[in-house]
Amino acid sequence: MKKILLSGVKPTGQAHIGNYFGAMKQMMDLQNSGNYDCLFMIADYHALNLIQDAKIMREYTINLALDYIAIGLDPKNSIIFKQSDISAHTELTWIFDSITTMPYLMRAHAFKDAEAKDKEINVGTFNYPMLMAADILLYNTDIVPVGQDQKQHIEYTRDTAQKFNNIFGKDKEEIFKLPEALIMKEVAIVPGTDGRKMSKSYGNIIPLFASRDEIIKAVMSIITDSSSDIPINVYNLHKLFTSEEELKTIYNENKGKYKKLKEVLIEDIDDFIKPLREKREKLKENISQINTILEEGSIKARTIADKKLLTIKKSIGVN
Repeated sequence: MKKILLSGVKPTGQAHIGNYFGAMKQMMDLQNSGNYDCLFMIADYHALNLIQDAKIMREYTINLALDYIAIGLDPKNSIIFKQSDISAHTELTWIFDSITTMPYLMRAHAFKDAEAKDKEINVGTFNYPMLMAADILLYNTDIVPVGQDQKQHIEYTRDTAQKFNNIFGKDKEEIFKLPEALIMKEVAIVPGTDGRKMSKSYGNIIPLFASRDEIIKAVMSIITDSSSDIPINVYNLHKLFTSEEELKTIYNENKGKYKKLKEVLIEDIDDFIKPLREKREKLKENISQINTILEEGSIKARTIADKKLLTIKKSIGVN
């Protein structure tokens, strides 16, 4: 039997090449490996901690669905769905809340980071690990692909599953399996145009579906160091699109020619983005098809989640 894999992404704005090489490409590769039954979730309830405008939430959600399909996630081979369409997620979160202590949640890295920035933290941010645990455990998930910085989320999920099993599992019954984190060690930390990690908050992104003009503007704004023959920020981006063997020749032939090297990078990025951009534009012409994919995915996900929730409710005595 194939292992069950679940991955979720928050719809929080425009996708950029850092998102692609940092997570989206791995999602596509795992789907295409044939080793997993994949569920790809649009985590809109998680995004509610950040986005509290209905129009923007709808826009970002449909945009993320478009991004998913455009990069190659296939609704025929995977389940693509919206978290908010499955009420079992929030119901199970409440059940987990009843066995979870506040000091335990206060040890979460995300909470500590948020607290350091702002003492007025909403309950959703505080309780984030329990909703994530519900997301994962409802689908009997075996594998959750995450970066090293997200490993603690899976540890919290495993702790919660084990605690629930210990409290409510009769005769050593395992109600929840313990999922494993798939740490994507090969995932690139993609540099932005200023050399820092590419991030919307830094304003240093290259959009994943950028027009040629947007690519030119972004690449020409890349910060370079005139003390070196090789513009390192340009090179670090370039090696995502071209083999380092090819780049060695290009950069040796154009030492000190920063404008020329940026022009080569523009061509290589555009060659990569163009087919994705054209596919996304084509998909955008038929939004009803995207809505249908989400609706059909939610029906499949709900069938799995509701069946699991019945088992859970029976175990706690409220069925």
